[in-house]
Amino acid sequence: MENFIEELYYGNIEAQNMKNKKSKSYSREMKILSENEDVLLKKIPEEDKKLFLEYVDAWGIVDGESVVDGFITGFRIGAKFTYDTFVSVESDILKEG
Repeated sequence: MENFIEELYYGNIEAQNMKNKKSKSYSREMKILSENEDVLLKKIPEEDKKLFLEYVDAWGIVDGESVVDGFITGFRIGAKFTYDTFVSVESDILKEG
């Protein structure tokens, strides 16, 4: 990747698709979630399965929105950090006495 900013501009960088090393605990918890959902779906009466699946889907949407919000917040904090580091003259070090 020669020019990160250009690649970002043209939409060639998608953070959600970047490889991320998953920890062993993450993999373990994902397995637990999957196995427990399967067990619950077998135990829940047929008329309640739709309600349960709507709950699971809604939780997925809420969690996804939370992840997006965290990403945006982190990006903004990074931008503010960069601005303060390279642009802002409010630092005591840069003030003339």
